[in-house]
Amino acid sequence: MIHEAIQALKEGKFILLYDFDDRERETDLTIAASAVTYQDICTMRNDGGGLLCTAVHPLAAERIGLPYATEILSACNAVEKSGDIKYDRKNHSAFSLWVNHRDTFTGITDRDRSKTIQEIANVVKRSLNGGDVEFQNEFRTPGHVPILRAAQNLLDDRRGQTELSIALALMAEIVPAVAVCEMLDNFNGYALSKEEALLYAEKHGLVFIEGEEVVKYFNKWKHDGKL
Repeated sequence: MIHEAIQALKEGKFILLYDFDDRERETDLTIAASAVTYQDICTMRNDGGGLLCTAVHPLAAERIGLPYATEILSACNAVEKSGDIKYDRKNHSAFSLWVNHRDTFTGITDRDRSKTIQEIANVVKRSLNGGDVEFQNEFRTPGHVPILRAAQNLLDDRRGQTELSIALALMAEIVPAVAVCEMLDNFNGYALSKEEALLYAEKHGLVFIEGEEVVKYFNKWKHDGKL
């Protein structure tokens, strides 16, 4: 399914990305940030229902000046501590800033969030191409789109949805900024099961891919000198 997933991302389509049976055990609706429309945001909040975030490449995050939320909140007694994340005890979460683009109104509407996500993709692209980015002039915080900063060495450091989605974006040769939203179950109060996510993918003609396949193919891709 890896080739189908890569092609779908290139075409600006959703894929369903499941992490691992021994991690979050969650499936995310995943789409290239540069391709997001307000209709896609509607799909994510209605059919996903989780937190709608935008993952970005670590080099772009560094050049833009995006910190980890844990760094910002280090003075707070409630800040996340090592071991707090039960499914990933070795790493802190990928959260950075929560932003709105300055051309949005409230920031929460489907049109506003799609605008913010598209513009995040734009600054990621500019930063990786060597362009100047003054992030504070284009975005304000707090806002309604959480940015996720991928780990420095991607899947070698951390195997979250953030790193999986950026690895897929690199292999698809698209801007490495990806909108993700967890799929939740409407009846039992938990994440949507893998089985139900597979049924959703089949019903809507979407590609379903698991983290194991992404890791395997990404390692081969790197070995072939693509990174």
